[in-house]
Amino acid sequence: MPANSKYLNPSFWPRFSKITAAIIGGFIVSILFHLAIASWLDHVDVIITSTYSAIILWVCLMIIAFLAKNGWKIWGIYVITSIILAIIMFYGKALNPLI
Repeated sequence: MPANSKYLNPSFWPRFSKITAAIIGGFIVSILFHLAIASWLDHVDVIITSTYSAIILWVCLMIIAFLAKNGWKIWGIYVITSIILAIIMFYGKALNPLI
């Protein structure tokens, strides 16, 4: 039974944006999330925990990217989230230099 053509995306760019948002954007957000947490808490414990939780978060972000209607909106959400997490990480390092 072939797939229904209304669910298929014939254009290259929407497919490309979803795939890259899922793989690259999801990875960046999951790593920055754990780095932001590590800048505020004990970084050794966060790194040990992130060996599994980063992969789980990355897979969840990949699923979200493929469920979205527009890949470019997901890219925008991932970029904004990455900037916010980078700011949190910067202030965590600035305010807690000994951790």
